[in-house]
Amino acid sequence: MKVIDLSATIRSMPKESAAFDAVHIEYFNHAHGAAQASALLNAPASAFRNEEGWATEEITKLGTHSSTHVDAPWHYNSAIEGKPAATIDQLPLEWFFSDGVVLDMTHKSRGNPIDVADIEKGFSDIGYALKPFDIVLMRTGCDQHYGAPDYIFQGPGVTAEATVWLIDRGIRVMGIDAWGWDEPLDLQAARATEKGEKGIFWAAHQVDRAYSHIERLVNLSALPSHGFKVACFPLKIEGASAGPARVVAMVEGA
Repeated sequence: MKVIDLSATIRSMPKESAAFDAVHIEYFNHAHGAAQASALLNAPASAFRNEEGWATEEITKLGTHSSTHVDAPWHYNSAIEGKPAATIDQLPLEWFFSDGVVLDMTHKSRGNPIDVADIEKGFSDIGYALKPFDIVLMRTGCDQHYGAPDYIFQGPGVTAEATVWLIDRGIRVMGIDAWGWDEPLDLQAARATEKGEKGIFWAAHQVDRAYSHIERLVNLSALPSHGFKVACFPLKIEGASAGPARVVAMVEGA
């Protein structure tokens, strides 16, 4: 079995990064660990091999959506289908380990979102019969922009109709290698403002259906179209709208 990492590395971002999306990590070396042991336990540095104590890190800023992550229905709305929306710690673990399938949507461009016809053709092209609880991944190639200042504005996004199409066929987890599942925020906002209507901005998120999607995936190009398992267990954060996840694919016989 070959295990393929589909998660971006969590790393500190430059201080000038957008505050809403920044990640800050403090690193403490072995000398700091030895000094800490001395202060806490009165243990001299000589008690450690090479006089090196423990190395540790402290994440001082990490949003639940600021790395490869799984969204919960609570992220979309406070109520879904007339009931309180589930937070990330309330979702069934069975959702997050299943057969995976990748649809090649690299031909789709910004301003030209993935629709139902695209998805139907994608499954037809690879000869795959979708089944309930498959994990469906959209490969757009936008992971090449990960970490770039304009990353947030890259990608075609997925329409609300296509999202519902997947949900209606028993899909509960779907993912994309872009910043967001919907179209880029600036395009949505401009269109919603121009038309002055509800239901345009964040349309795919707010379809009023209970499902999860994975955002900020990477390395989908390393996968076959199907014939692999996906594990995408989110961190169990109480009452949270999302959880960072180490998303991996397991390919048998690779």
